[in-house]
Amino acid sequence: MGAGHAHRLHVPGDTIVHRMAPEAKIVAAFAFVLAVAVTPRRAVWVFVLHGLLLACWIARAGLRPSLVVKRLAVIAPFVTFAFFLPFLAGGATTEVLGVSLSTEGLWGTWNVLTKSVLGATTSIVLASTTPVADIVRGLERLRVPALVTSVISFMFRYLDLITADLGRMRTAMVARGHDARWLWQVKPIASSAGAMFVRSYERGERVHAAMLARGFDGTMPTLDDRRASPAEWRMAAIVPMLAAVAALGGLLT
Repeated sequence: MGAGHAHRLHVPGDTIVHRMAPEAKIVAAFAFVLAVAVTPRRAVWVFVLHGLLLACWIARAGLRPSLVVKRLAVIAPFVTFAFFLPFLAGGATTEVLGVSLSTEGLWGTWNVLTKSVLGATTSIVLASTTPVADIVRGLERLRVPALVTSVISFMFRYLDLITADLGRMRTAMVARGHDARWLWQVKPIASSAGAMFVRSYERGERVHAAMLARGFDGTMPTLDDRRASPAEWRMAAIVPMLAAVAALGGLLT
């Protein structure tokens, strides 16, 4: 995954966040998400502080707020159920616009939405400022098993290839007059998906055989041995440490 295979999630830049070593950013992101996860749902002021800290990192990374909001749309299908909690949960009720809603359900909706948005935004900042190859390299430096890092690396590389193949197959089908829009037109799509699975499996076998022939021993070679400096670790620790202190304050109060 060299420069020619940069993932579209990455936003090129030369900010202090972009230049930071990947292992430091990974640890900082994980620690921040952990602090958000343990924050009590009723500690609203703590979530506000988490949001401000995250906004500071977005500004330091030079990311456009519109880009972050656009990418946040990916979590919409997964948090939709949270809006049904006020109608399904029991206990005391609260009147909202003339509708009686469960108080516990409202707090549950707030909890799910807030933590989901903060966690997803953290991952967006990490992915936008760190190429996939650097993330994999950072995981290796953090002693993540080589099998896991290899799977992640190849998953991103071949996910793009499979997506491109599906796009070409879709274009070819439309060019031949088949533009499936109804359930009874799904058979050609199912056949295409089966052919795509077989082609992907065969491609994987060929790539693995080629790698073994070139001396692959389970680890990918690295061209960058630079590791996080003490200054980078200290800088990366600022946001998660503040978030952890705020979360502790929320737990105590």
